[in-house]
Parts: sequence; C-alpha cells; structure tokens
Amino acid sequence: MVQISSKPMTLDEFLQLPETKPASEYIDGYVIQKPMPQGQHSRIQQKLTSAINAVTEDSQIALALPELRCTLGGRSIVPDIAVFQWSRLPINEDGTIANAFDAYPDWTIEILSPEQSSTRVASNILHCLNHGCQLGWLIDPGERLVQVYDPDKRLMSLEAPEDRLPVPAFAAAIELTVGQLFGWLQIQM
Repeated sequence: MVQISSKPMTLDEFLQLPETKPASEYIDGYVIQKPMPQGQHSRIQQKLTSAINAVTEDSQIALALPELRCTLGGRSIVPDIAVFQWSRLPINEDGTIANAFDAYPDWTIEILSPEQSSTRVASNILHCLNHGCQLGWLIDPGERLVQVYDPDKRLMSLEAPEDRLPVPAFAAAIELTVGQLFGWLQIQM
C-alpha cells in the first residue's frame, strides 16, 4: 500500500475525491492506495466471489461484491470481497442496489498481494469486526494459508489442504477447504 496524501484530510474531503485505480482507502486521516491486484489475487477473488454467490444469491441470503467501497466507523475501505446479508443491502427507492455502502460487510475477505502489508490488511479486518462484521478472512496465496478472524478477535491460521474454512452462520451451506481454495490457482492446459 502506498500512502498518497502527505497531510491529513477529513473523511468527507476524501469521499469527494475521484476514485483511483487501484482503489484508495481512507484510514486515520490519510489516503492509502491499495496495490494493483496480480494474477493469483484476481483468480482467487473471481472464483471465491462466484462460489459464495452460487450458494447465497438466488436464495436471497447474501451477496458477495468484489472491490466494494465500505465507509464505516471513520474509515472508507475497499475489501477484496465484501459479503452483505440480503436484508442489509442498501437499496434505492426504485429497487436497484445503491452505489454507496455506508455500512460494515457481514463477512470481509482480503487477499494479500505480494507487496501488501499484512498488518494493514489485518487492521482493516479488525476494524470491520469492531463495527459489527461477523467474520474476516485474510488469504495469503504466497504462503498458501488463510487467517480467520472472528468477532471475539480470535485468530485461526489454516493451511492444511483438508482444513475446512469457517463461514458465517448465514452462509453455512458454503463448504470450502484450504485445498479447494488454492486449487483454483492451478490452470489446466
């Protein structure tokens, strides 16, 4: 992550700035740009978003959204995948999904990029948990492990291929192991 503001600014000032590619986040008065996702990051993000939505979207349980800006508790962050229970989705008067999500995700998922600070990413997960999020995952493709954070701030590291990844109660039908998650990185030729 690269800090791109040298002077502190307010959250309102930040929210008036144009969006950047890759996304910038507002943390403790400063603007910090996320690194550009690379191949393994993008592949896991794509497959995991699809896997979650395959189980939760049609039954209107939850919706997984990639790279969604979530503004909560004085921060504006962009989790790699933000999962919202259906009943908490912000909806416009015409029934369309809102653009602004001024709320915590119910499940926040981050996928570590090679040059990304794991402590900064973990801090964003903990911030979400402190504001109502039910579960956080930090996926590290380089180490082939997943750190799971729960609201009690317990940390669990899973790396054995057979380890089953815990999910929030609303997504209990999702069954995924560490081996399946990282298996998505294998491309059949």
